[in-house]
Amino acid sequence: MTDRTNAEKDPSDWTTGDEPATGAQESYLQTLATEAHEDVPDDLTKADASRKIDELQEKTGRGR
Repeated sequence: MTDRTNAEKDPSDWTTGDEPATGAQESYLQTLATEAHEDVPDDLTKADASRKIDELQEKTGRGR
C-alpha cells in the first residue's frame, strides 16, 4: 500500500464521496481502462472512481 500524507484523505472519508464521479475522473478512468483492457461501470461515485483510478494506475504503471 502507498504511504498517504495528511493532505490525502481516504476516499471512504470524503464528505462528497457518494456523489457521482466527476467528468475528469470518468475521462481518466476510460484512458486507464483502455490501457488495462478493462471495463469500468458508468455509475461510479467519486470515492469509487478514485479507488478504481488507483487500482488501474497500479496495473498500468501510470501516475506513480
